[in-house]
Amino acid sequence: MTLLLTRSDVADLLDLDTCITAVEEAFRLHGEGDATTGVLGIHVEGGGFHIKAGTLRLRRPYFAAKTNANFPNNPARGLPTIQGVIVLADAELGTPLALLDSIEITTLRTGAATAVAAKYLARPDARTAAILGCGNQGRIQLKALQRVRPLTRVRLFDRDRGRAEQMARELAPALALEIHVADSPAAAARDSDIVVTCTAARQAILDVGDVAAGTFVAAVGADNPDKQEIAPALLAASRVVVDVLEQAATLGDLHHAIAAGTMSRSDVAELGQIVAGRLPGRRTAAETIVFDSTGMALQDVAAAAAVYERALAAGRGTPVHLAG
Repeated sequence: MTLLLTRSDVADLLDLDTCITAVEEAFRLHGEGDATTGVLGIHVEGGGFHIKAGTLRLRRPYFAAKTNANFPNNPARGLPTIQGVIVLADAELGTPLALLDSIEITTLRTGAATAVAAKYLARPDARTAAILGCGNQGRIQLKALQRVRPLTRVRLFDRDRGRAEQMARELAPALALEIHVADSPAAAARDSDIVVTCTAARQAILDVGDVAAGTFVAAVGADNPDKQEIAPALLAASRVVVDVLEQAATLGDLHHAIAAGTMSRSDVAELGQIVAGRLPGRRTAAETIVFDSTGMALQDVAAAAAVYERALAAGRGTPVHLAG
């Protein structure tokens, strides 16, 4: 029997704190070498598909494969930019356990990954943050950061200033933060302790000189080779940590730096190695660190497993017999 879990099911069963805990465990297992992961991307006119898959040994061994479609022009058609499904299976028997809508998991686990990275790489006293890109992901990024650092002030930037202003109106009272809208990415990032870029930019929006020494930068938007948010020179001047080296070297901001000849794979650490205690986290207050977040399949496995286990406990979801 396979459990069918809709987007509303997933939203009710997965909260941000649970997702952060699950994603941190996924990074730890990855850093210990006790996990496998892979990705396949297919480009089509107007968008593309990617399949991310992996295995984790949690309360039981799980496999999950997520197929997501990313079509940036969909909002104009009244459709979500990202749509997809996750197949969760028993990794020992191969039995399909659940089919889950992927949107909520993708949104939350992306913010959760930034929170985990900030926990280990941002300065403990970080209080000011900049969010570049004020869509749904920007909101989750800010909420996730607030779970791990004592934020008091936030600057927002979006090419559509109205979106940034709307986000400020919505979140300032809810999160008890002082929120301002900036006129440029550099103005938002300047003097911020933490900077998150979650845009669809195809050329760098942050360069050397745009961030102060000691800043933690989470680069979230570059999830295919055509996207870029961070200039190679800024990466080369920083300590760079990635979620999955193979992915970041081929489709993240890191791959632009490698192509430009300013960095090599050997210059980079994986976050899992830091979470597992095999490499140090932040080493000095003055260290500028960039986290190149391309989206690790193991984040999806861990989050999907958490949803599935909660669904079983709550009697949630629709049982289906796929072989029937």
